[in-house]
Amino acid sequence: MQTLSSTVRTHNLADLGNNRFDVLVIGGGVTGAGVALDAVTRGYKVALVEKTDFASGTSSKSTKLVHGGIRYLPEFDFALVHEALVERGIMLQNVPYLVRPVGFVLPIYEGDRHPVGMPFTTPGGIGLSFMLDVGLWLYDILAGRRNIQRHRRLKREEVLKMAPALVQKGLKEGFIYYDGQTNDARLTMALISTAAQYGATITNYTEVTSFLSDENGKVHGARVYDKLGEQEITIQARHIVNATGVYTEQVEALTGEESQIQVEPSKGVHLVFTREALQLGDSAIVLPETEDKRILFVVPWESRAIFGTTDTGSGDLDSPFATQEDITYLLKYLNRYMSVNLTEKDIVSTYAGYRPLVKPRKASKSTAKLSRTHAVIEGPSGLVTITGGKLTTYRRMAQDTVDVLSRRDGTKPVHPTQSLPLQGSAGWTVMKRELTRKGAAIGLATEIVEHLGYNYGTNAQVLLDLIEADPTLAERLISDLPYIKAEVIYACRHEMAMTPYDILTHRTSIILEDRQGGLGVLDEVATLMAKELSWSPAQQQSMVEAYRNGMHEQTATNKMSQTM
Repeated sequence: MQTLSSTVRTHNLADLGNNRFDVLVIGGGVTGAGVALDAVTRGYKVALVEKTDFASGTSSKSTKLVHGGIRYLPEFDFALVHEALVERGIMLQNVPYLVRPVGFVLPIYEGDRHPVGMPFTTPGGIGLSFMLDVGLWLYDILAGRRNIQRHRRLKREEVLKMAPALVQKGLKEGFIYYDGQTNDARLTMALISTAAQYGATITNYTEVTSFLSDENGKVHGARVYDKLGEQEITIQARHIVNATGVYTEQVEALTGEESQIQVEPSKGVHLVFTREALQLGDSAIVLPETEDKRILFVVPWESRAIFGTTDTGSGDLDSPFATQEDITYLLKYLNRYMSVNLTEKDIVSTYAGYRPLVKPRKASKSTAKLSRTHAVIEGPSGLVTITGGKLTTYRRMAQDTVDVLSRRDGTKPVHPTQSLPLQGSAGWTVMKRELTRKGAAIGLATEIVEHLGYNYGTNAQVLLDLIEADPTLAERLISDLPYIKAEVIYACRHEMAMTPYDILTHRTSIILEDRQGGLGVLDEVATLMAKELSWSPAQQQSMVEAYRNGMHEQTATNKMSQTM
């Protein structure tokens, strides 16, 4: 397997300055990682740079769903839903260990008028169940041969059996339909690792500061600043792709041209609870109705449950957070439909991210408006920008972007990623049984073995090898979570983890699943990293303080928002 260690990062930084690339991708979220993989598998020489850590923005702050977007059906946006459902099927095929089917229970209550955000209603709500049934049939049909499982109608008793914490008063019946679920940050890392495996040169903590342009104003490279090594590097590239999400306009501005698109960041907030608090089994729950016609999901996620999301305006793009208003809004609807009566004290953590909603400023200048989900735009400088979209459609977004480059080069577009297994996927069905056997043989708890399989696929074998060489690496980092010490070593050696923040937020999800946000295990993680990355005691202490300060600032910001 491809190794992305700190040593490889140093080597890659030298390569960035010494080679001329076909494609430079700016942005290490799921979209940028997807573009890098698509381009490198078509034979392009590819570099990818990310200004902080991989998946540090929107790509680690989603609802963790791989779905067609059932809420778009009432808007009759069938093309959008079909595209997403096709991509959902491709993900289930290409990364089977990390994308898994999950059932969604949709309860129907007396008095509901706009279930799943329906923009219209019927007199007295008569016939809404029939219309929902028709809509769910359409959802199944649009998925075609890649459908997970057909939806079905549930009697009241079946709804309560699957979701016992639902409020019983007024509950009439329900439906169950199927979508997918993933770990968004781990998916991004799988894409990064696979792109590297195919030869892409990848670095994190490398920020683009300016572009190189010829006398005609066409970009042919970029200057980047290595934040860890404190050095500037000049990268030469024939094509440059801007895949920076909510930072799209900021990067476009570096060309000196007027931005052709307007990105309107929309904040989505999530609350994390224990599964026990919500009496949640293996099925997700769709809360049927809100006053503002949003859909709210309660989704099981390993030992926790995720609840969200909101759709509000933007603030500081670098530090999105849940305001008191956001939390009150979510708890209001949670307690309206669930009988558990939860308060802020029950919240394990909160997180927020920005969706890059997009519209062209001057439609005539857009070389391709590919769908309502995303847009690929070729600017006067030659910079190619991909933005909009959603986690589920990352592969299609990448494919559409690289098609623009293929047409520029006069080559026929090919689409290798339609059937390309991501790293950790090849042979997963067979390896899964072996992993269970070997994990039990070395004394790992079943939930730890399942966790390793779900997050690493066949690469979990590497973690078991680490444990065999040093049994202390089987120890849990946090007593009620399945994360183990071996994952810290693996992240340093194979996933370019450079700081404790990288490990606690993006290689694992400890920051979301632990009530202390990882602070209780910070010193232990830093000590393991220090040995791997040859930190001095001063460097180690600096890393620990940086994480602590970041967490304290976040806590202070949250408290301030709650008193405003």
